[in-house]
Amino acid sequence: MATDQSEDVYKDLRSGSQSSGLMERIRTFSPKGVFTWQLARTLAMGQGLAGLICGTAISSQYLASSFHVNTPMMQSFLHYTLLCLTYTTMLLCRTGDGNILQILRKRWWKYLLLGLVDVEANYAVVKAYQYTTLTSVQLLDCFVIPVLMLLSWWVLKARYRPIHYVAVCICLMGVGAMVGADLLAGRDQGSTSNILLGDGLVLISASLYAVSNVCQEYTVKNLSRVEFLGMVGLFGTIISTIQMVILERKEIPAIQWSWQIGLLFAAYALCMYTLYSCMPIVVKLSSATAVNLSLLTADLFSLFCGVFLFQYSFSGLYLVSLVIILIGFITFNAVPTPTDHTNPATASFPVCEDGYYRYPVAYQNDIIKQEVAVRISTEGEGETEEWRNDKEKRRSGRFKENVGLSTKM
Repeated sequence: MATDQSEDVYKDLRSGSQSSGLMERIRTFSPKGVFTWQLARTLAMGQGLAGLICGTAISSQYLASSFHVNTPMMQSFLHYTLLCLTYTTMLLCRTGDGNILQILRKRWWKYLLLGLVDVEANYAVVKAYQYTTLTSVQLLDCFVIPVLMLLSWWVLKARYRPIHYVAVCICLMGVGAMVGADLLAGRDQGSTSNILLGDGLVLISASLYAVSNVCQEYTVKNLSRVEFLGMVGLFGTIISTIQMVILERKEIPAIQWSWQIGLLFAAYALCMYTLYSCMPIVVKLSSATAVNLSLLTADLFSLFCGVFLFQYSFSGLYLVSLVIILIGFITFNAVPTPTDHTNPATASFPVCEDGYYRYPVAYQNDIIKQEVAVRISTEGEGETEEWRNDKEKRRSGRFKENVGLSTKM
């Protein structure tokens, strides 16, 4: 009976402390603690990435509609080649563990799989437009968010709070408003030849993008941005070249080249190259999930540009959708995402841009604390052992003295 009463008292005290803690957070809430310079910078850079995706969409739309050019693998080959020429060359100039030969010897098969995943993710989503509608692509492409959160929880040990799930739901509501505006404006474009296949390709593409983004976040935060881009550029170039030769061997010779087509190809390649180069920076500042939430506005930017370039009809729901997505993004980034920390002795450490390992300050502090503790414990054990030996000597000396006295007597 007494045990039950004590448990009830403990539960009451615990619930009371939680409610008081919640009230204290509400009372001490300050907008300055949420709307920080870090959040503003992440938001601005995320929208810059969305603008780059908008540029790739517009250039691809012009190539397909005005010049009847549909060569997604050739477009991917161009930006992977730019990445290879830039970042793989930087890896060749490194020495030590950051050199490309050392990286390939240790992790070549991992980057081969990563390059394959990234190339096929880009190809699958472009191919899906030939079989399903634009509305289906916009809706199902959001599947990358839950898959990314699941993989981040499993691989990166991210532990999301309820506010993060609420923020994701807010962003998805914004996407729903955007799709509703498309339906009201009669923009349900695309083919319906095989909707099931097209929807499946979108889901596959979203899952592959999630895998690629999680690998990107892990590599950028634990190794280096140059290593990630160099390896993706190297294997992406090899895989896209093989796939381009097999799948587009008839479409490429049929292109009637002109300076407009060359300019559009160059614009697409430069937008993708800049996107790949800048995205790891934003991922390192926030997370892959946060970056993908900010990229949800890319379709809206494309629609805004389409109003002027392709005579799309405008709807006020587009602005509502943009505001809702931005609110969800700010809400997601307002609260840090905690992670399960690994043991510093077994953790992996990032490599600086010059190829040397960079040890975090927290790890250095942990090592210093461990060394001090070991020294103190060792010294304490030594003093204790010495004190014990001295004590035993004194005891044995006293015993001998007592024995000598007793003998004399």
